[in-house]
Amino acid sequence: MQSIILASQSPRRKQLLEWAEIPFAVVLPETDEQFPLDLNPSDAAIFIAKNKAQSVKNKVANDQIILAADTIVVLNGIIIGKPADREDAIQILHSLSGIKHQVITGVVISKAQVEISFSEITEVEFYPLTSKEIEFYVDQYKPFDKAGAYAIQEWIGVIGIKAIQGDFYNVMGLPISTVVKKLNTFLL
Repeated sequence: MQSIILASQSPRRKQLLEWAEIPFAVVLPETDEQFPLDLNPSDAAIFIAKNKAQSVKNKVANDQIILAADTIVVLNGIIIGKPADREDAIQILHSLSGIKHQVITGVVISKAQVEISFSEITEVEFYPLTSKEIEFYVDQYKPFDKAGAYAIQEWIGVIGIKAIQGDFYNVMGLPISTVVKKLNTFLL
């Protein structure tokens, strides 16, 4: 597979591309993660990913394939972003404790004037979490750069996830098997 441009600073997305043995270079997008409030959660994730791709498109050759993604957490139809601080992270994790929520990743793959976009939805359910567990996780792992204030591959996921329905890697930040299939189609 030819090398692609990853429009992300996420170490998890880098790791997933490495595991899939997709050659890539990172070009950081210069955009915020704002979206029109009237968008549904899947469209909001795609909107943010499109902005990331567009930001990078202006920095690379026209024939480069750009991969951009954004992952959001949704609880009862409400998008939960990255926590502002320790107290916000603790509050977010208390709100997710013992119930199901959705993790949605919007993905955009583009080259020149061709672009495909899609979203992947994974249902995640936590066991009830104690205040002590939540505070330990927040203090030790500092999940301030993570939507929903957690990473499934870290301690809280290992001890706290009761069930997952859908793509595990989507919760890490990129539905890598779907991305590989779309890249293969895109390259034809």
